Amino acid sequence: MKKIAILAMCAFAGPAFAQGGPLRASLTGYEEVPAVSSRADGEFEARVNANGTVDYTLAYAGLQGSVTMAHIHFAQKSVNGPIIIWLCGTSSAPTTLGPPGTPTCPASGTVSGSFSAANVAASPPTQQLAANDLEALIAAMRAGAAYVNVHSSISPGGEIRGQVSDNGTAGQVTR
Repeated sequence: MKKIAILAMCAFAGPAFAQGGPLRASLTGYEEVPAVSSRADGEFEARVNANGTVDYTLAYAGLQGSVTMAHIHFAQKSVNGPIIIWLCGTSSAPTTLGPPGTPTCPASGTVSGSFSAANVAASPPTQQLAANDLEALIAAMRAGAAYVNVHSSISPGGEIRGQVSDNGTAGQVTR
């Protein structure tokens, strides 16, 4: 009986790393706030590793403006939220390069990389997602409370966006 109780405690006490399948999002202009009538679209996929890192791939095409940056933001569908993770940046403007080590965004195509707790930026205090809290970010992504946003010169607030979830359909709009 004691062995069962100890095993049960271990199963629930550990971090959310490597639990569940991949995290996915389908990106369109219709998910932007406010909506954008863009012909662009994209796909995001991330895999959580047991060692506390997340590997991701972001693919997009058809942007009507030059890509400037892409991020993971913390907010539910139809709400704009703060940047939590930089996925890629460009030198289009002085503030779009991102933190050191941020990959360069291609004009169109695919960017891949990885991030860890050290890359997690804090949300405003009222949202209670602390800097370096990768476990909380993963939980938010699994719950559909984070989104990927690709920004462009014609749509600086974002040209395409998609809610991240563990089934890839959180907040998805069919065109």
